Amino acid sequence: MLSIRSFARSAPRAVSKLTSSAIRRPAARQVSLLQSAWRPARTQYAAAFSTSSMRGAKAGEGDEELIAKLESELEVENEMKEEGGVPTSIKDYLENGPFEIQDVPGREDVVLTRKFGDETIRVTFSIADLNAVDPEADYQDRALSDEDDMDNINQGNEKNFKVAPEDSVSRADREDAEEEEEPSFPARVNVVVEKPGKGALAIETVAQDGMIVIDNVYYFADAAHAHAKTAEKIHERQDLYAGPPFSNLDEDLQVLLERYLEERGINTALAIFVPDYIDMKEQREYLTWLSNVKRFVEA
Repeated sequence: MLSIRSFARSAPRAVSKLTSSAIRRPAARQVSLLQSAWRPARTQYAAAFSTSSMRGAKAGEGDEELIAKLESELEVENEMKEEGGVPTSIKDYLENGPFEIQDVPGREDVVLTRKFGDETIRVTFSIADLNAVDPEADYQDRALSDEDDMDNINQGNEKNFKVAPEDSVSRADREDAEEEEEPSFPARVNVVVEKPGKGALAIETVAQDGMIVIDNVYYFADAAHAHAKTAEKIHERQDLYAGPPFSNLDEDLQVLLERYLEERGINTALAIFVPDYIDMKEQREYLTWLSNVKRFVEA
């Protein structure tokens, strides 16, 4: 689920950018002809003094303020981490799910692996999908959608006005419902099913709202093309025909491919786990980033 933390971070940034840009923009000044014609020459002494002062400075004027802000952010994030804890969906999946997890601190990608008969299945997702979400834009889109719904409902004679469903319940009930239904975000989930000496299937999917939606299914005779880690393999892969768009396939074939993934654990449980884990990992990485930046500035 997309945490409220992401929206809270983005709001002050927009204000700070506006303020800083306004500060950096100097006000226009009127210069008289006398001022433009006569300017005192800068002495060598003044230049030497300015250079030596810059070289001797151990820290910038805003360093202390920056450190204090970083400390404040760390406190807020640690409080949110303690209050939230590890979601139940993550605990249950790690304990009972069929995959082993590989999560390296400091890296964006998370890898899940398992064996299924003679197949090796590798599932990859990234916290970059959460960082790419614009919570403010999403909020504005939903607000505009709500306004359009109201306009469509209340058109015509005032006597025929209808009450929107959300207005028929109390404000407290609406707030409780909003808290329970946190906005979700699409998380890309790449699946590689590999068989020894038989090549591999590379399947691009999206996990959102408890569903796994297939975008593309590719077949590669060389399993290395499915992983495509080196520049050479990536270049070779671009020239290969790997299959048509998934939406162009026969509907029955689409259903059977979806069932193929479900039997291998690419199912609703995974679709719920992935966004929650991305959210948790992003907070953990953000805390580490704050600490590293603070130590660097203080050094």
